Amino acid sequence: MVVESTAGEVLFLLARVLFGGVLAFMGLNHFSDVEGMAGYAEMKGLPAPAFSVVASGVMLVLGGVGVVTGIAPVLSAGALATFLLVSAVTMHDFWAVPEDQTQDEMTGFLKNVALAGGALVLLAVGGQAWPYAVNLTLL
Repeated sequence: MVVESTAGEVLFLLARVLFGGVLAFMGLNHFSDVEGMAGYAEMKGLPAPAFSVVASGVMLVLGGVGVVTGIAPVLSAGALATFLLVSAVTMHDFWAVPEDQTQDEMTGFLKNVALAGGALVLLAVGGQAWPYAVNLTLL
């Protein structure tokens, strides 16, 4: 079991709601400004920038909701970890930007890496039964 007390179960649920909820909200933001985000993605050299924005928004929403609800937790946490690590390197390349942009990009990079760490923790326990979760897997 992931946790062994009622307090631990409640804290694990709260952590999932905070973590997954924020990432799902970030994904929804991808849909509210596809054009603006696609321009940024194009500037960073991503192929098919508008598609990339929409696809990453879908990944964030589904992954975030999956973490909150416990639906396909391994797939959800794995997808989030992958997205966060890839986007850290491709979208927040602080080492390759002008000096006046370095701090903003480094902050985005470090945020994504830290969030990826949280997703990896959830991935590590994704095969166990989560308290207060649907516990539905795809396999």
